[in-house]
Amino acid sequence: MEIFFATKDENNKRREVDFLKLSPADRLTSFIDMVCAPSPFPLPEDYVHPNDKKGNFILRKQNGE
Repeated sequence: MEIFFATKDENNKRREVDFLKLSPADRLTSFIDMVCAPSPFPLPEDYVHPNDKKGNFILRKQNGE
């Protein structure tokens, strides 16, 4: 693991360059892994997303899976 000290813009650019170095298949796998990772800040059970009132399609994970 490496620690980088840089501005937000510099870090965003570095992460973008690292991400674009991956093959398209690896990019997809990396994105899916990131989306499926458990949040360090879980929401309360009674949380209602503002888009719920709009009728938008929302994907929710069940039982942390």
